[in-house]
Amino acid sequence: MPELAPFHVAFPVHDLDAARHFYGSVMGCPEGRSDSDWIDFNLYGHQIVAHRVGPRDAVAGHNPVDGHAVPVPHFGVVLPPAEWKALAERLTAQGVEFVIEPYTRFAGEPGEQSTMFFHDPSGNALEFKAFADVGQLFAK
Repeated sequence: MPELAPFHVAFPVHDLDAARHFYGSVMGCPEGRSDSDWIDFNLYGHQIVAHRVGPRDAVAGHNPVDGHAVPVPHFGVVLPPAEWKALAERLTAQGVEFVIEPYTRFAGEPGEQSTMFFHDPSGNALEFKAFADVGQLFAK
């Protein structure tokens, strides 16, 4: 599989101080540039940008996947298994409430993966996953 380029995603938050604490202190993302209405964070080598907007309902809906209601929209990163486990432990220790607790999805099937879902303070849904064999990322 070719090396993937870093991605960029911009997302809305209603409180920049809460976003700074969550992404910086809870998630451990180094902060980059910022202004009065936005903050760049380094999410495992990818640029994510929190833009201040008014309060809103971040989750548009849910889709059933492997017996769970997956929040849509959501974003996140595919991590190596050891980093995924360390993040799950960090989030648990920080008291983050999971929408879907860390578990193995599609066990014994193509695409088997570890996954977890949670919300940031503005209600943005995040999913982090890991594959024992990253070659299974797009397996059918």
